[in-house]
Amino acid sequence: MGNDDIFKKVTAHAKEYGFVFQSSEIYDGLSAVYDYGQNGTLLKNNIKKYWLDAMVLLNENIVTIDSAIFMHPTVWKASGHADAFNDPLIDNKDSKKRYRADVLIEDYREKIQKKIDKEVTKAAKRFGDAFDKAEFLKTNGRVLANQKKIDELTNSFQTALENDDLAAIKQIIVEAGIVCPISGSKNWTDVRQFNLMFDTRIGSVSDESGKIYLRPETAQGIFVNYLNVQKTGRMKLPFGIAQIGKAFRNEIVARQFIFRMREFEQMEMQFFVRPGEEKKWYRFWKEKREKWHKALAMGDEKYRWHDHDKLARYANAASDIEFDFPFGFKELEGIHSRTDFDLSQHQEFSGKKLQYYDPELQKSYVPYVIETSLGLDRMFLSVLSSAYTEEVIEKADGKKDTRVVLKIPAPLAPVKVAILPLMKKDGLPEFARKIMDNLKFDLNCRYEEKDSIGKRYRRQDAIGTPFCITIDHQSLINNDVTLRYRDSMKQERVSILDLPSIIKLKTNMKNLLKKVEA
Repeated sequence: MGNDDIFKKVTAHAKEYGFVFQSSEIYDGLSAVYDYGQNGTLLKNNIKKYWLDAMVLLNENIVTIDSAIFMHPTVWKASGHADAFNDPLIDNKDSKKRYRADVLIEDYREKIQKKIDKEVTKAAKRFGDAFDKAEFLKTNGRVLANQKKIDELTNSFQTALENDDLAAIKQIIVEAGIVCPISGSKNWTDVRQFNLMFDTRIGSVSDESGKIYLRPETAQGIFVNYLNVQKTGRMKLPFGIAQIGKAFRNEIVARQFIFRMREFEQMEMQFFVRPGEEKKWYRFWKEKREKWHKALAMGDEKYRWHDHDKLARYANAASDIEFDFPFGFKELEGIHSRTDFDLSQHQEFSGKKLQYYDPELQKSYVPYVIETSLGLDRMFLSVLSSAYTEEVIEKADGKKDTRVVLKIPAPLAPVKVAILPLMKKDGLPEFARKIMDNLKFDLNCRYEEKDSIGKRYRRQDAIGTPFCITIDHQSLINNDVTLRYRDSMKQERVSILDLPSIIKLKTNMKNLLKKVEA
C-alpha cells in the first residue's frame, strides 16, 4: 500500500472514529480548520500531559504559564512579526493555485532524495549482507549525480534566502523545472512576500488605532512575562517557562490534513541561560527532546535531524526534529538558540529593564534563550499515522480477515480499558458495572454491551484501546474475567482484584517519563 493510500486511510479513520472532524462540516467546512472529536480530544489532552509533565515534573527549574491570545500590538513590532513575518508566495497562472515557493523547492529536493534512497534499497537487495552503503553512496554514478543536484539546489536556495532575493527564488523554480502539483504547468508568477498574521479590532473603534493581532506564536507571551515569573517565582538562571496554547497563521497553502492549519496549538518552552552558555544548553535540549520523542517507541528510524539552511534573525543555531509522516519527512519540533534578541527587543520597545542580576558574576545582563517548539497538532498526527495498522488475521474457521488497529502508546490512548459483558442478561451487566465503578476513578473506561463480542473488540481496536475486559457467567462464580491485550490479541483469565495493578502498570504516564529521565 502506497504512502498516499495510507494517508487517505488515516484521515478517513480519524473522522469515522471520532478523532478529527472538518470544522463547520454541515456548512461544507472551513478550509484548513479542524475540530477534535471525542476520542481526538482525549488523545490530544494525553499528549499535552506527557509534554507538560516532562517539562515541569522532571525539571524543578521549569514552570508553566498561560498567556493571553490578544497582546499589545507593539509586542509584534518588537518581535519583528509586524514587518517581517512573511512567506514567499507564488501562483501558477494555469491552475490559479497558490503555493509557498520555499515548500515547492523543498518538496522537489525531497523527490531527488527519494531517488537516491530507491537506488540504495535496490543495491541492498542485490548485494545482501555484502552491501556497503557508505561506499555505494560515494561511488555510484546515479547517486552522485542526484546528490550534486541536491547540493547545488540547496546552495542556491540558501543564498537566495539569505539575500531575500525573491527573483532568485523564482529562477530556482524555473531552472529546476518544478511544476504545479495540480496542473503540471510551469507557468509561474513572480514570487512576492505574504504576511501571515490575522488582524482584528478591539473595542468600539474601527480605525487603525484599535487594530490588534491574533498571536502567530506563543513564545512572545512567555518573553513579555519573563520578569513577572522570574521575580514572583524567585527563579535563578538557568530556568525555563513552558506554555501550551493556540496560535494563528494565515497560511498561503494549508494542506496535508492537520499538519498545516490556520488555527493550531503549540507546546513551547523558553529556557533562559547565561550568555556564553547557550551552545551547551542547546545541545542539552536537543538530546532531551529526542529522548522524549523516542520514549514513545514509534520507531527510532522515523526521526531525523535537519539543520536550518537559513537562520532566523534571532538565532545563532537551529535544528528541526523531522518525523517520517506518510507524506515524507517533515518538521515536527524546532530547537533554537535565540540569543538575547527577544528580551533585548522588548526591553528597547517597552522601555522596561528586562535584565537578570547574576549574584555569582555580580553583574546584570539580558539572558540568552534556548527554545523548544513543538506543534501539538503535528504531534497528534505523528502518533495517529504511526499507530494506524492493518493486519491480516486468520479466523477459527480458516478464513482470513483484516483488522484495523491503532497501536497508540498505551499511556496516550484515549480510552484505557473497555468493559464488555458477554450478554445483556443473567446479571452480567450489573457485574460489569461494578468493575467499571472500581476502575473509572483512575482510568478512562468505556462500557459496551451492543453487538457480538468480536465486533466490540474491533471497535475498541479501531480507537486504540489497550485492554478489553470481558465478563461471562464464569466471572460471577470465580470473580475473574477475560483480559484481552490490543496489540497481541492475547487473552487471559485474571482476578478482578488484579485488574487495577495490571492495567495501570501499562497505561501509567510515569512509564514514559521514566524513559525520558533515564
